[in-house]
Amino acid sequence: MDRYRSIPSVDYLLKLPDMARLLGEFGHTWCVSAIRSVLERLREEPEAAIDNQSILQEVEKLLNEQTQLTLRPVINATGVILHTNLGRAPLSESALEAVRQISNGYSSLEYDLDKGRRGKRDLHAADLLRKLTGAESALVVNNNAGAVMLILAALANRKKVAISRSQLVEIGGGFRIPEVMRLSGAKLLEIGTTNRTHINDYQNAVEEGASLFLLAHQSNFKIVGFTSAPTLTEISAVAKASLLPIVCDLGSGALLEMNRFGLENELTVQKALQEGADVVCFSGDKLLGGPQAGLIVGRADLIAKIRKHPFYRALRADKLCLAALNATLLEYLKGKAEENVPVIAMLAQTPEKLKERANRWQARLGAGEVIESRSTIGGGSLPEQDMQTWCLAITPGSAMRFTSRLRHFDPPIIARIENELVLLDPRTVLPAEEDILLNHLSIAIKED
Repeated sequence: MDRYRSIPSVDYLLKLPDMARLLGEFGHTWCVSAIRSVLERLREEPEAAIDNQSILQEVEKLLNEQTQLTLRPVINATGVILHTNLGRAPLSESALEAVRQISNGYSSLEYDLDKGRRGKRDLHAADLLRKLTGAESALVVNNNAGAVMLILAALANRKKVAISRSQLVEIGGGFRIPEVMRLSGAKLLEIGTTNRTHINDYQNAVEEGASLFLLAHQSNFKIVGFTSAPTLTEISAVAKASLLPIVCDLGSGALLEMNRFGLENELTVQKALQEGADVVCFSGDKLLGGPQAGLIVGRADLIAKIRKHPFYRALRADKLCLAALNATLLEYLKGKAEENVPVIAMLAQTPEKLKERANRWQARLGAGEVIESRSTIGGGSLPEQDMQTWCLAITPGSAMRFTSRLRHFDPPIIARIENELVLLDPRTVLPAEEDILLNHLSIAIKED
């Protein structure tokens, strides 16, 4: 009973001089809640110290934990470039600066400075996208899944859309092409088989009443072996003869040829348009290396129809997305993407440079071993393709405990485990993060 009487009241603790700082920083409501939680624990733990200083320290610790943002920066040392769980593409310095400038005050988001009246937000990126892709018109929405939904709703509501069975994909988060098509109001017309689709399947689809051909990127898998599929050029000939539009969902949205980085080429946005696609949609935060966005480019009449659909207002991009996107697109137009867009810079790193970085890490830490490994692209881009890299391999007492320790630093470090080795891949560690990474690693190694 004496112990319970010695536990101070909430009001008493709130009036302590040292509590004034916490009240000023966290506010009365948060502080009262934290004090009550700490006092409750004191009543349940007979061995816990009861003194004002200890209680206030526990209150401050709890307040910091409760008010810490759950969306935090992390250091990606996994070697997965477009790591969906880690936010995919890091933004370029120019994109970050553009976001800072636009978010710091008011902007010309929907204001025509020349005419002094209301303007349109989608015009900000449209001109850059036209110049980069050769499209007649362009539109930006908040993600590529939304772009697919909007396109189908605007162009094929209550109409049949022909798509090869090999492209009826499900990607991360349960995003399924057939379900998106159903929700858009379009009617699914499956053609071909899982492994083989022929040009006559598209011709037959016209006879069955198809109003649109949809081609979807297979994202994170490949079909190999006894397979066949007509080219976009061949499909385009059938579509144009029947006056049907072709919509290409490219997913990753490559604007550069990937063979320059030693990878197999993706169908680029520019080439898809050249080969006959009427509308192409793709992600902003994958191989493009910008913010999350769904980019729609193509024929001006079709883009105008898509823009008028009510879904567009629900899916449109905000000012921060447009600011970051425009800055990223400008890097491409200036020919600086390989130098300034982090995702492209990561793809461009040579094995020799990566080995040099890993050796420098090993020398500074005086621990670990530099081993050859593979980096992956991730984000549903370039399925089954990876790149040679060199990693720093740590052999801890327990790989699981060691990686858990790394995740509890500030910022957290995310590594990967292979054969009980903890691997840290320089490819995805930004240069500005290197000192922090090595400092935390040094502590973790000493404490292991």
